[in-house]
Amino acid sequence: MSISKLFILIGISISALSVIIGAFGAHGLEDFLAKNQRTETFETAVKYQFYHALGLILIGVLFHLFPQSPIKIAAYLMLIGVIIFSGSLYILCLTNVSKWGAVTPFGGVFLIAAWVFLFIGIIKAPF
Repeated sequence: MSISKLFILIGISISALSVIIGAFGAHGLEDFLAKNQRTETFETAVKYQFYHALGLILIGVLFHLFPQSPIKIAAYLMLIGVIIFSGSLYILCLTNVSKWGAVTPFGGVFLIAAWVFLFIGIIKAPF
C-alpha cells in the first residue's frame, strides 16, 4: 500500500472516529462533562481531531500528486499532533486532571509544523 493511500485511509478512519467520539460525548458523557465543566474542552478535542483528519486526507491526495518529502513529513506530524492534542484533551476531560492540559500545546506544535511542512511541499511541487 502506498504512503498516500495509507494516510487517506488513516484520515478517513480518524474522521469516522471523530463522529463516534463526538456522539458519545454529546449523549453518553453529557452529564459527566457538564458536571466537570469540560464540555467545551471535549468539543474542542473533537473539532480539532476532525479538522486534522480531513487535513490527513488532503495530505494523502497531495502526496500522491506531488511526492515531495515535506508533504510526507507533514502527514506524520499531523498524525502525531492529532494524537497528542486531541488525546490529551480527551484524557483531561475523562480524568479531570488539569495537568493534562500542559501536554496539549505540544500537540498543537506538531499540528502547526505539519501545516508548515505542507506549505513547503506545495511550494516545491512542480505546478
